[in-house]
Amino acid sequence: MTENELINGPTYTTLRSIEDRKAQLLKEIRKDSVQMNKLRQQLFEKPKMPSKKSGFMPSKLVNNGASVLDGLLLVWKLYRKFKRK
Repeated sequence: MTENELINGPTYTTLRSIEDRKAQLLKEIRKDSVQMNKLRQQLFEKPKMPSKKSGFMPSKLVNNGASVLDGLLLVWKLYRKFKRK
C-alpha cells in the first residue's frame, strides 16, 4: 500500500474492483453477524439445571415458608392499620 492509500483509503480504478470489495465486505459482515448472534445466545441462555421434579427439596420449602410468612405479616399490618375503632 502506498502512503496515499493509507491516508485516503484504497482507490479503485474499475467498477469490477468496487463490486469485488463490496462482496468481500458483505461476506465479512455476515460472518461477524453470525458470530455475534452465537455469542448473544450464549450470553442470555439459561443455565441447564438438573431436573429434579420429585422428592423433598428443603430450599423450596424454606422459600415457600418465607413467602407465606411475609404475606401473613403484610395482612396483619394492613388489618391493624385499617380496622374500625
